[in-house]
Amino acid sequence: MSTVTNLSKVNIYEKASLFSAHWTPKIIGELNGQHVKLAKLLGEFGWHSHKDEDELFLVLKGQVIIQLRNNQNGDIVLNEGDMFIVPRGVEHNPKAENGECTVMLFEPASTINTGDERNSKTQLELERV
Repeated sequence: MSTVTNLSKVNIYEKASLFSAHWTPKIIGELNGQHVKLAKLLGEFGWHSHKDEDELFLVLKGQVIIQLRNNQNGDIVLNEGDMFIVPRGVEHNPKAENGECTVMLFEPASTINTGDERNSKTQLELERV
């Protein structure tokens, strides 16, 4: 039998109010080897892919555009309440062009936010809020 260590509920909007930095995901939970993260987006992130991980974006506030390399159907526009899963290996570029956007991300704990790229937005050690 496993030991349960945290039986507290989490209010995602309260957690989102605890930080203001853009493109710096914060861990708010873990399940089955996955991190549940919140991130605030503004502007363009940059092209990258995740070789071994799918990445789920769920928009809580605002709008994010997910550009996909070689997508004949155009950009994926996500508004509040919309979600999209970027399949592993697909090069993508999230953009929040119409003001700040808050998203929840579900991805394996090993996922690095910039995937196969390393730049000023790379976050190797994520803060928990």
